[in-house]
Amino acid sequence: MSTLVTYATDNTVAILTVENPPVNALSPGVPEGISAGLKQAIADPAILAVVLIGGGRTFIAGADINEFVKIHSGGGGDLSVILHTISAIENSPKPVVAAIHGTAFGGGLEVAMSCHYRVGVASAQVGQPEVKLGIIPGGEGTQRLPRLAGPAKAAEICAFGEPVQASEAHELGILDEIVDGDLRAGAIAFARRVAGVKPPKTSERAEKLGNSAENEKAFSAVRNAAKKKLRGQTAPLAAIDAVAAATRLPFREGCQAEADLFAQCLSSDQSKGLIHAFFGERAVSKIPGIGKDTPLLPVRKAAVIGAGTMGGGIAMVYANAGIPVLLKETTREALDRGIATITKNYMNSVQRGRFTEAYARERLALITPQLSWDGFDQADIIVEAAFENMALKKEILAAIDKIAKPECILASNTSTLSIDEIASATSRPQSVIGHHFFSPANVMRLLEIVRGKASSNSVIATSMDLAKKLRKVGVLAGNCRGFIGNRMFAPYCRESIFLVEEGNTPESVDAALYEYGMAMGPLAVQDLAGLDVGWRIRKEYKHLETPGARYAELDSLLCEQGHYGQKTGTGFFVYDQNRKASPNGELMAMAADYAAKAGIAARPSTASEIVERCVYALINEGALLLEEGFALRAVDIDIVYLNGYGFPSWRGGPMKYADLVGLRLVLAKIREFEKQFGSAWTPAPLLVRLAESGSTFTQHDKAVS
Repeated sequence: MSTLVTYATDNTVAILTVENPPVNALSPGVPEGISAGLKQAIADPAILAVVLIGGGRTFIAGADINEFVKIHSGGGGDLSVILHTISAIENSPKPVVAAIHGTAFGGGLEVAMSCHYRVGVASAQVGQPEVKLGIIPGGEGTQRLPRLAGPAKAAEICAFGEPVQASEAHELGILDEIVDGDLRAGAIAFARRVAGVKPPKTSERAEKLGNSAENEKAFSAVRNAAKKKLRGQTAPLAAIDAVAAATRLPFREGCQAEADLFAQCLSSDQSKGLIHAFFGERAVSKIPGIGKDTPLLPVRKAAVIGAGTMGGGIAMVYANAGIPVLLKETTREALDRGIATITKNYMNSVQRGRFTEAYARERLALITPQLSWDGFDQADIIVEAAFENMALKKEILAAIDKIAKPECILASNTSTLSIDEIASATSRPQSVIGHHFFSPANVMRLLEIVRGKASSNSVIATSMDLAKKLRKVGVLAGNCRGFIGNRMFAPYCRESIFLVEEGNTPESVDAALYEYGMAMGPLAVQDLAGLDVGWRIRKEYKHLETPGARYAELDSLLCEQGHYGQKTGTGFFVYDQNRKASPNGELMAMAADYAAKAGIAARPSTASEIVERCVYALINEGALLLEEGFALRAVDIDIVYLNGYGFPSWRGGPMKYADLVGLRLVLAKIREFEKQFGSAWTPAPLLVRLAESGSTFTQHDKAVS
C-alpha cells in the first residue's frame, strides 16, 4: 500500500484513508494508492464493501495543480492515472462509499461521483471549480454530475465553479445521506446497509437527463449568465458544452467530448494566466530575507485616523476580522457622516444576504467613533487615512508618535507619497510602514504594503501576516512614487488621455480596454476615483516634470472648470443622478482646442492600438519597477493588478500577459511607439535584456527567487 493511502478494516468493510496533507490533493501516488487499496479489498472475500475517506481536515480537495503546470511547461504531467482510478472504483464489484468532510472539489468530486454512494457531514462542500483555473472538469465530471444533479444544475456548477453546501448537494442527489455524528462510523454503517446489493454505476443512470427542449433552454440561460458574469472567459462556455454532451451522447462518447474540450482549455493562454494567478497569490507572501522565524507583533486592537471613504472602509476591514478599532475624526459632523456611511454599508450587506443583522451589529459594536485620542496609547496598530497631502500626513504621524506605545505599528494609507518622508516626522521610522488599501477598502482584496528604508523586518512580517487576517492579499512594494500600482497606473492613464487629445472619443478608448477584459475603461476609472485626486498629486510633484516632455493635460483642464468626474457629474463622461455615464458633448471640442494650441496632430487609433498603448505602457513601467527593485518579482506586479485594478484574471496580469504575447513582440511594438511618441516610450533595460535573450518575466522570477 502507498503511504499516501492507508488500508484498514472494520469486520466486513474496508476503509481506504487518503493521507496527503494539507488538502489530500490527487498528487502522484494518491490515485495509485486508492487503486491498490481497492484491489486488495476486492480480492479479500471477507470484505463486502469499501469506504473511501479523507484523513485530516478534508476529503479530496482536487487534482494537484502542479500537474497542470508541468503540462504547460512541457515537463510532463500525467492525469490519466486519475481516470484509471475513477474507472476502477466505478467497476468495483463491491460497493464503494465516499465519505465526505471538508471539501470534495474538482477531481475530488469526480472520484466521489465514481463511487457508488456518497455520504457527507453537514458542513461538507462539493463542487467543480476548474473554470477558475481556465479549464473544465477533466475526470468525467461533466458526464456524471448531470446524471446525479440534472443537466441545468450541473451546467451551473461547472460553469461558475462555486461550492455547493452539503444540504443542497443532498437535495440535488449528489449526496445520498447526511451523516450526523462521526463520519467514519456513519459511512461504515451505510456501507454495511448496501453490502450485497449490486453497486449502481453513476455512468449508467439516465433518469435525470431530461429532454432536449428543456435542456437547451437551461443551457442557453446558463450561457447568457456566464457571458455576463465571466466576461471574456472561454472555459465556462466549454464546461456548458461538455455538460450538454452528456445529454446528447452515450456516456463514453460524452467523456471523449469532455476530454477534447479539456485539452483545448488546458492549452489555452487563459488557463496559463489563471494558474499563474493561483500560484501567484501564494508566492507574494514569501519575502526574501524575512523568514518564518521573524518575530511577529501582536495586533489585538487597531485605531484609524479619518472617517472618510477610506478611513471608514479600513475600520470595517478591522471590525470584519474581529479586531476592535477606534475611529477618530476632527469634527462631529465628519464623524457622524462616516459612521452613517459604515452603518449603511453593513445594512446593505444584510439586505443582500451577505451578513446577518446580528453579525452586522456585532461588527458595528467593534468600531468606537471618537473625536479624542483616548485609547490610542493602547492600540497595536494606528492607520492614518487622511487625504494625499504630505504636510498633513507628517503632522498626524508626529502627533501619534507622541501617543503610541513603543511597539505600535504606525501605518499610512498613502497611495503615492514617500513613506520615508512621512516616517521622518517620527522618532521611530522603523515602526512606520505603508498600508495602501484600495477603495472600497471593505471590498477590494488588495493591500499594498510599502516598506520604507527603516521599516523593521518584524513590522514588515507582521503586516504581511495581518493582511491574511484581514482577508486581503498583501503585496510588498518598495518606496517610490506611486509604489507598484499607482506608479504603473500613471502611464496607463497618460496614454488613455493622450488618445483622447489625439481625437479618439473617451467611449472608443474605454470600449477597447473593456473588450480586452478590464473591469472598467481607464477614463471611467479616473472619473470614478475623482480627477481632482490626480490633479492634486500632479501639482505636488510639478517640480519633477521634465521640461519639454509631453504630459496629459485634458484632465487638468477639466478640473480647472470644476469637472472632477462622478462626484461633480461631469468628467470624461457626464453622469446622471444614478451615476449612469453618457458622452460629454463638450469634451471633444475642448480636446481639439487644446491639441491645436499644443501642436498635437489628430490620430485616429484602432481598438488594438488603444489596447497596446495602454497595456504596453503598464508592462514597460512594470519592467522598470523590477529593474529598480521596487517590485520583488513580476508576479507581485500581476497580483497587484489582478486584485486592485480590475485587470482580467484570465490574462494573468500585465507581466504574464507580456510573456504570453512574447517579449520580443512587445519590445518591437514599444520601439515603434518610441519612434512615434518620444522618450516616454524608451524600453525598460530589463525588458530589452529578457526579450533579446528569448527569456520571460516568469523565468526572471525564478532566477531572483
